[in-house]
Amino acid sequence: MQEDNNILNLLKEKGAEAARVARRGVILQPGAIGDCVLTLPLAEFMKEALGLGGIDIIGHSEYIGILPGRTCVDGIRSIDSVDLHRLFAETQVFDLADRDPLVNAFSDYAWVVTFLGEPGSNFEQNLIFTVNCSHSAEVITLFLKPSQEFSTHISEFYTQEFIAQSGLSPQSWRLRPDAVLIRVSQADVNRGRELLKEIEVDLSAKLVVIQPGSGGLEKCWPVENFLSLAVELDSKGTEVVFLLGPAELGRFSDATIKEINSVAKCLTELSLTDVLGLLSCAEGVVGNDSGITHLAAALGVRTLAVFGSTNPDVYRPIGPDVTVFASRGEGSGKKPSTTLQQELLRVLMA
Repeated sequence: MQEDNNILNLLKEKGAEAARVARRGVILQPGAIGDCVLTLPLAEFMKEALGLGGIDIIGHSEYIGILPGRTCVDGIRSIDSVDLHRLFAETQVFDLADRDPLVNAFSDYAWVVTFLGEPGSNFEQNLIFTVNCSHSAEVITLFLKPSQEFSTHISEFYTQEFIAQSGLSPQSWRLRPDAVLIRVSQADVNRGRELLKEIEVDLSAKLVVIQPGSGGLEKCWPVENFLSLAVELDSKGTEVVFLLGPAELGRFSDATIKEINSVAKCLTELSLTDVLGLLSCAEGVVGNDSGITHLAAALGVRTLAVFGSTNPDVYRPIGPDVTVFASRGEGSGKKPSTTLQQELLRVLMA
């Protein structure tokens, strides 16, 4: 009899575990790299608080492809693979056919969180209808950006808004600003070392990566300041590599790019996987309020973030070794700030 009870209990435990694994959540995140990184605390909270067996993200593949296997995110889907544009139709005319692919897109999820649309919008109402065509599920819409009056961290805003809308009892959850959100593999590190060898960087020397771009000019410290910092670092025996993406290559003049190459080694238009590898080999990363800066911080790399127009209380990178600097309203074309440069240099050489 005791043996029968043990078998029965084991079957119950396995059944409960199978049910937990089957409960999944998904986040619709249409933002860029930084937005995706700052969504990770919410994804982690959802898995733990709701007991989900997995959580997926639907977003732009070039930004979210690095997440599975390195973060709490279990799976990804391209935002272009789902006909989400249909959900923006007027609710009165929105329609679904039998076996509609849009229904199947959400049939595996018990929880759906979307940063597309707004609360009470046609998109939200159509999404709720679509999801519940196949099963009963919870749908929550969150604002991608808080109001200008908001002063706590954006990741905390996301999670507290989720708690408020989900029906969960109020919790004492607090953001861990020193969390390592992304963990690289040895293969990532090896790839980074290969990239550095290709441009003949001394792997035995201290390496600082500078990423001088951002999504908006108002966020950017003048590139002349980064160049001046690179010269100072080089004079102290530090290897410097500039990382330039498509935005910088399109924005900078040929003369500026030529000057960057005359001052330091340069890597351009890397895949995000290669960027991870490069950053994982650095002892320090310097950048503006940009996706790459958030990525570096999330890896646990020493990160120095220069903030211009955006509020660092709301958007500062998450990571165990982050220092934020205010550019004091300096805009493009201003002379290098020697004071801020020395502050950056002090932290990097510590």
